[in-house]
Amino acid sequence: MTAPLAGLRVLDLTRVIAGPVCTRFLAAYGAEVLRIDPPAFQEVAALVPETSAGKYCASLDLASPRGREVFSGLVAEADVLVCGLRPGALDRLGITSEDLAAINPELIVARLNAYGWEGPWRNRRGFDSLVQMSSGIAAPPDGGRPDPLPAQALDHATGLILAAAIGRALARRERAEGVSEVRCSLAGTANLLLAHQTPAGAGAPPAEWTEADTEPVQTEWGPARRVPVPSLLACSAPHLAIPPGPLGMATVSPLVGRLVGKVGARPPILGGLLLLIAGLLTLMAGMHADVA
Repeated sequence: MTAPLAGLRVLDLTRVIAGPVCTRFLAAYGAEVLRIDPPAFQEVAALVPETSAGKYCASLDLASPRGREVFSGLVAEADVLVCGLRPGALDRLGITSEDLAAINPELIVARLNAYGWEGPWRNRRGFDSLVQMSSGIAAPPDGGRPDPLPAQALDHATGLILAAAIGRALARRERAEGVSEVRCSLAGTANLLLAHQTPAGAGAPPAEWTEADTEPVQTEWGPARRVPVPSLLACSAPHLAIPPGPLGMATVSPLVGRLVGKVGARPPILGGLLLLIAGLLTLMAGMHADVA
């Protein structure tokens, strides 16, 4: 069975967890994802085997004229751009929203940040644990010392919501209802979680991991085991075709012909399967991502 997102071309300008979780989900359902990092960029080493899976990884200097020229060529043939840079970061590199729209009017731009897109904190840097502290999630019931959750729950939840919102945006574009810009934030996800009351007596049993909870994977560093992509769709099983590996393994130039070369007509990326996945994901996204 053809993967629901087969033929979808995604440019990934995200880091750490939330954005890479989103683009890994898209890759797991057939999207061709190209992660772009600055030359010699150093990601959190422990995250790379998890967040590089399913993706092409390349280096590109967007601060250089040649880098921006190559990036413009990639944008021209992409379907989705996922950006986890702070507001204004691309503008400072000379790549504005107007530039993106002029290069590719059909491009869906999905943006992610820590503290939302309005208000005095919109330009602040932040990560999961900080947003837990500032939003109140880390506040204990007894009013004692704040204690962040033992997992990056906001990162993972926001990444999956962002993927769901992209699915909704693709369905809108397929139905000729317009081209969307999607915006999510860790603070928005925190507010969503806080809006739901904790059921009385709720608790989590101690984690008991067995080999059945993981799957084998071959990486650039050798064999390993990982937790599967957290999704279950009747129409397709998730599959990460590209093994995890170091970032920036290839320069963009050799990939341009494969990822964005014009070789005949582009295959249709949407149809019954994608509309089904978009419908299912919309249930998860609800109104918790801005899709304009």
